[in-house]
Amino acid sequence: MTTIGNFTREGDAFNGNITTLTLKAKATIKQVEKANENAPDFRVYAAGTEIGAAWAVMSKAGNSYLSVKLDDPSFPAPIYCRLLFGKDGDKPVLVWSR
Repeated sequence: MTTIGNFTREGDAFNGNITTLTLKAKATIKQVEKANENAPDFRVYAAGTEIGAAWAVMSKAGNSYLSVKLDDPSFPAPIYCRLLFGKDGDKPVLVWSR
């Protein structure tokens, strides 16, 4: 897994940076009200524009994380990644794997 973002938790949102070879953006992952059962729990914004969505997930081992989908017209395909919550005091990191 490759780390493509570092975040800090601020209330019901996560603020940080996403950096890849083609994307460098300050981003916010903000909790939203679910419209239905399959709707995302969070929306991802960069420069005031929605660039993705995230769903709260619990792993089989009992660890919670956000499953994130980033998309932009400049991407050849969406990027699927995870916002992992560190242990006591560690900051959340956005990781990507193919």
